Amino acid sequence: MNQPISPVPGQPEDEATQQRLANLDAENQTLQARLAFLLEQVERNHDIMCRHQAFDLEIVSASTFPELIGTIFRTLPVISDLDGVTLSLLDEEDDILLVMEKLGVDFSIFPQLQFVHEPAELGFAPPAPVLEGEPALPPLPLLGVFDTALHGKRFPGADVPLRSVALVPLLRNKRLIGSLNLASSDAARFTPALGTDFIKHMASIIAICLENVISNEMLKYIGLTDSLTGVYNRRYIDRRLLEEIARARRQNYFISCMYIDIDHFKLVNDTHGHQGGDEVLREVATRIRHELRRSDALGRFGGEEFVVLLIDADLDSASFVAERIRASIADTMFDLPGNTQTWVSVSIGVASLDGESILQPMETVSQQLVANADLALYQAKANGRNQVVSWQAPIS
Repeated sequence: MNQPISPVPGQPEDEATQQRLANLDAENQTLQARLAFLLEQVERNHDIMCRHQAFDLEIVSASTFPELIGTIFRTLPVISDLDGVTLSLLDEEDDILLVMEKLGVDFSIFPQLQFVHEPAELGFAPPAPVLEGEPALPPLPLLGVFDTALHGKRFPGADVPLRSVALVPLLRNKRLIGSLNLASSDAARFTPALGTDFIKHMASIIAICLENVISNEMLKYIGLTDSLTGVYNRRYIDRRLLEEIARARRQNYFISCMYIDIDHFKLVNDTHGHQGGDEVLREVATRIRHELRRSDALGRFGGEEFVVLLIDADLDSASFVAERIRASIADTMFDLPGNTQTWVSVSIGVASLDGESILQPMETVSQQLVANADLALYQAKANGRNQVVSWQAPIS
């Protein structure tokens, strides 16, 4: 029986064996490189997943609208390596915008946030026709090449040229509430062939957080406003005054207060009924608001009494504004239900914080400021009504 011939030590292998060994070595190196790449991808994906999980926890814990929006715009571009992240929110009646402004949200610090009035402005295709009785299919994300004409307005002030974009619908119970807009300088980042499960999941978390925070802010607003006139209530003014006193102490500016009372309001109710009285209250609130700045605050203290906080305004400036308010109410008749009209006037007391109050407890200062304005109002009514009186500290 023939035995295989063992290679003689030191004898060179034949070319076929050398080629096989070379091929095996090359294949091994390729597999090692592939394994290293896969391990790197696994570590990278794990890192991305951890960062997004932390992001999810952070936005879920956001308790206010500015906190949530700020977290999205600050964190999402970093963890997702994006060159543009914006939000377009559907606000058909400007309800969200107006309430957030009344709650003190400064939208100038969020240029990436936009409001639209119509679903079509979000750019998604209309729902595809479905069989009768079946729910409409939700819109799908739009991925592709960045087009300045189509997408430029959604990404104001981009620092680098944008090459690809993803517009992801924000949905709550299959209802479109807005769009999460993502952009990259990498043309291959978002393409129509790219899977969308991950960005759809991210958009769903953001949509849930947005709806929850907006609902909470709406409830907060309702709890701090007067349902008849739409201005703030006493609870809000009391809280806001403490905040402004603390801020005024830090930044060294004046705060003034007006106490406003509608003259002979009982006569209005007796003559024109409660509907007429309610209309007078609403119109008085509107005319007062028209003379104020966005930084000022107007509240109804009950009945026919209103209080105004004027921020960064001394006594002379506040008295000037009070006189404008008095004139705007007294000089033009009020239209009432039933095609009737009536004249209305107000008496106004004005007071400002004085230098001695700076070291007193804030609660004491707050109560004293309103009380001083009320004393000035009492004097205005005692002097004949329809006038402005500024409170002056008694001379000791």
